[in-house]
This record gives sequence, C-alpha cells and structure tokens, in this order.
Amino acid sequence: MQEIAPPRLRVVFFGTPDFAEASLRALVDSSHEVVGVVTAPDRRAGRGHHLAESAVKKAAQELGLPFSQPEKLRSPDFLATLEHWKADVFCVVAFRMLPEVVWAKPPRGTVNVHGSLLPDFRGAAPIQHAVAAGVTRSGVTSFFITREIDTGALLLQRSVTVSPTMTAGALYGQLMEEGAGLMVDTVDALAYGEIRGIPQGELTDGTERNAPKLSRQDGRIDWRRPSADVFNFIRGMTPFPGAWTTLNGATFKVQSTELSTADIGMPSLAPGECHTETGAWWVGTGDAPIRLVTAQLAGKPSMPAEDILRGYRYPTEALGSQGF
Repeated sequence: MQEIAPPRLRVVFFGTPDFAEASLRALVDSSHEVVGVVTAPDRRAGRGHHLAESAVKKAAQELGLPFSQPEKLRSPDFLATLEHWKADVFCVVAFRMLPEVVWAKPPRGTVNVHGSLLPDFRGAAPIQHAVAAGVTRSGVTSFFITREIDTGALLLQRSVTVSPTMTAGALYGQLMEEGAGLMVDTVDALAYGEIRGIPQGELTDGTERNAPKLSRQDGRIDWRRPSADVFNFIRGMTPFPGAWTTLNGATFKVQSTELSTADIGMPSLAPGECHTETGAWWVGTGDAPIRLVTAQLAGKPSMPAEDILRGYRYPTEALGSQGF
C-alpha cells in the first residue's frame, strides 16, 4: 500500500549552529515548505575579529531561502516579517529563548528539538552533561515551546546508545542527524493531526538532571573525584568547553584517558599526583589512578601523552593544585 504524504505545512525555521543546520536541510528535503529562516546576527569572532555568519545563515543562502537576523525578537519589523511568511508551524533547534509573542504565533504551534531524552537534562548543554554523568543512553526529543524553558509537552523521541568511550563531540554528531530526522517526523505528525503532546509533569519522578550552559572554567578537572567520574567528565567536556588542569602553573588540556582495569603495581597516588614509566602517564584520583592518553600543553597541538613526556623538560610530579 502506497504511503500517503502528509499535508504540506509552511515552516519557519529558527536555529544557528551546525546542529540546527542538519534539521533545516532535512525540512527542505521533506514534503513541507520552508518559507523563512531566523538565525543569529553575524558576530565578530577569531583573532582578526572578522564578522562570522552562522551555519544556518550559510545554509539558507545556499538553499535560496529568505532569512532574518533580528537583534530583538520583539521588534515590530521582525514580527511583521513573521506575519508575512504566514507559517503553519515554527521549528526551533539550538536557538535563543523565544518570547511568547513569537512562539504563540503559528496555528500549529512552535516545536523544538532538544539534544536529550527530556525531561532529563533540561538546559543549554544537555549533551556534555549527559556524557559527563556517564549515561549509557541519550537521544533527542521534540516538544512544544511554552513559557518555561524545555518544559513543554513532549511530542516524539529517538534514543541512541552511548558507548563507554564516546565523547560529547561524537554524541553531538550522532544526535545532530537523529534530531534532523525527528524534526521532520514531528512536522509530519502535526500535519496529519496525529499528535497532541504529553505534559512533562506526567513523566518526571525527581531524578531528572539539569544541563546549564558551560564556560571554560566549568571544564577544570577535579582529580579528587573517583576515577570513573574523572574519566566521564573528560569525555563530557571534549571538545567543548574542554577538560583542563594545570601543569607547573600552565594550562594543560586533557582530551582522553583510560581507566585502570587491573592492579598495575604502582604506589598509591594522591589526587593529581603523577607517576610516569615507559611512556605511560598515570594520575591519581579519589580512588584508582587514571592514565592520560592524549593531552595538550599550552601553545602546542594535541598529542599522545607519551610524546609529551618524550619532549617535556620540566617536572611532571603533579597536575592541578591540591588535587584540583
């Protein structure tokens, strides 16, 4: 039996980074019509402070889509642009918080795709926080936007397995693709009129974790924590905001580590204390030592820990200060 295509909906898409770009391209390839794109204004970035365009803006230009880059989402000119586009639904991925005058506008509602299995890990950095927490499953969720951030009625979810060595960067790439497919599925379901949403209050049990925005300072490694927590924390902070500590007072970034799987026959190490032998670099934690695999000295490229040891001419007695 031939599948019947959903009714064609007019979509306005809101997003900024590459995570959102994947969903925009999926919607353009769907049976629906993207009639407008909203993305962040160009910002100065890099050492040269050149104006940088968002990934979503670049995609909109490539695809020939009309776009808007409002500084203020409540401005009369921007609201008039939204009215002109006459959308049935707004689709949001990785964009700033929308005021009610915007999200309440389309007749089919405003839907967001979030990089976690809501109601767990609400917030701006769900992928990093989930990996740092050592989860074995993650996913993407679509929901209706309402006044409270990330709390609207749930629509659809897709889950994925998180391997024990997966970094936040690797999970980001996987969820970017899953989120693109989920966005199309969600708009299809709204077009068919098959979905109403489940209030998140019916799904919460008090174990949900928050995922607030992260800064560079949040990536500092606390060697006093158990080795498994340190291992997961480094995975969760890689590549952004980056896991780091200090070596002889200078910033020392850590990209990957290995847990000890057996008695390695070394003296007990205090948190942050180092032991090196035959190219292996072990660091003490709150319980068992952990092995550095790849790291980065200040001003140098990332490289295997054994290569750093081979060329580093200063003491490697400890990382951090007093275990932090």
